[in-house]
Amino acid sequence: LKDTPEDLAQRQLNAYNFRNIDGFLEPYAEDVEVYTFPNTLLFEGKEMMRKGYTPMFENTPNLHCELVNRIVQGNTVMDHERVQMGNKIVEAVAIYQIEDNKIKKVYFIK
Repeated sequence: LKDTPEDLAQRQLNAYNFRNIDGFLEPYAEDVEVYTFPNTLLFEGKEMMRKGYTPMFENTPNLHCELVNRIVQGNTVMDHERVQMGNKIVEAVAIYQIEDNKIKKVYFIK
């Protein structure tokens, strides 16, 4: 059975909260593109994501992402997230676009 777009978004969120880099990256396409909305490229490819997220997972106290709201429309998942990083809390929207049963593109709106 294929994962639903919501399954993929939730799996990466769960792994993020456990700081499990391999579990976090598993739902993503090898050539994933991650942007700051609308079009500023942050990462291209899972290995670049690994290099960017691993230090954060290892060095950020109290790292936790709370899902505030989720909208699923076809192959797109939009999450309103509240992320705690140490003593700082950031509100953001993450838009996940799914292709071929993997997260292909991500847009962060802050």
